[in-house]
Amino acid sequence: MKHRLSSEFIYQLFALLLAVIVVHAVYVGVIRPSADAQIQREMALQAAGGDFVPERSFVVVIRDFEQEACFILLLWALAIMGYKARRTLREQDLLQRRLVEIPEGTSVLPQDAREYSRSLEALPESEQDLLLPRTLLSALQRFATTGSIQAVSDTIKESCEVESER
Repeated sequence: MKHRLSSEFIYQLFALLLAVIVVHAVYVGVIRPSADAQIQREMALQAAGGDFVPERSFVVVIRDFEQEACFILLLWALAIMGYKARRTLREQDLLQRRLVEIPEGTSVLPQDAREYSRSLEALPESEQDLLLPRTLLSALQRFATTGSIQAVSDTIKESCEVESER
């Protein structure tokens, strides 16, 4: 779990850094020079006299630092949402798989829980960090130690609540 949190943090950090670099490069290379040229043209036309109505172009409107910061935050938020969407799709894929091979109608006893948890422990580490395998494994371990269905239910509920608060 710590590995996932740190890799997610690193992803977010690099996504922010990349968003700052890309947006700032576009602003320095395209938007600000274009907006400054537009403003200079309008000032020259206004200085020449006559009836002049300045036109606001898109680059003039977005040339300030506040708008640049908004675009940076937009790209950063989109990158984080993309990461979360990819993770959600991986979680959904696990819902289609049979993670614990228990024949239908079979009663699970506390002494059998260790045997059933082996298939979860055999999953690749990237899949073991997902919610469903973690929750199933902790539920089976709790059942093996306590033999109480209520304790298993509490473990599952707590695990899901912790995940929802993240």
